Amino acid sequence: MADRFSGKTVLVTGGAAGLGRAYALAFGREGAHLILADINEDGMIETRALVEGVGGSAECHRVDMSSEADINALAGKVLGGHERLDVLINNAGLHLGEIARGFFGLGQAKWQYFFAVNTIGPMLLAEALRPALAKATGLIINKSSMASYNPATAYGITKASLNVFTHAMALQFGSDGIRCVAIAPGLMETEAARGGVQDDNWERLKGMQMVKRQGTAEDIANLGLFLASDEGSFINNEVILCDGGNQMRGFRI
Repeated sequence: MADRFSGKTVLVTGGAAGLGRAYALAFGREGAHLILADINEDGMIETRALVEGVGGSAECHRVDMSSEADINALAGKVLGGHERLDVLINNAGLHLGEIARGFFGLGQAKWQYFFAVNTIGPMLLAEALRPALAKATGLIINKSSMASYNPATAYGITKASLNVFTHAMALQFGSDGIRCVAIAPGLMETEAARGGVQDDNWERLKGMQMVKRQGTAEDIANLGLFLASDEGSFINNEVILCDGGNQMRGFRI
């Protein structure tokens, strides 16, 4: 096991599966202690066991990112148990179903829910964890999407808004030495993404890429490792595409 992040603490929301699990395993292999947060408790327990299997350590906390009370409760537990937080990965989000198809006819309640989870929740969690992030001069990584560059769905709109929040957060948190960036994945080979896209559309989207292989969760996790490392420590206030050079940046449309 490498030890670039030995003694450091990394919080991953949406850590029960997919990209969140990939982040947890990547940082766990490098010696970090993982704080996993998700609404899916069984999935988090599985991720914790996998992290421990690669030599890392992890703890699990249930959180609903649409609930400010849940977010504040999670932050209270983290601050109570950890003086420092080196990396916050705001990975949890809604990306399947109506949010990825719909635009008109959603109604105010659905729009508010989508924004609460995908846009406002990450900022509220970072704000609540600011003392521990400041103590570590830490890094916030927001999960954007290539869909933010062609926001033709509610999903794309929430991620385009998160890009703007990322820039504002970099400015506001910068006085404490906290960096804030976003990673905008392309269409990645995860179970959730594969199940949410029809085969013909999957091939169409893959065909738009200049790199002719499908991206993986590990591609995103590796970028996160770099950004959190000493080598990436001068990168701030950026939304970084990791999409194989996708020429159109469409998403499920």
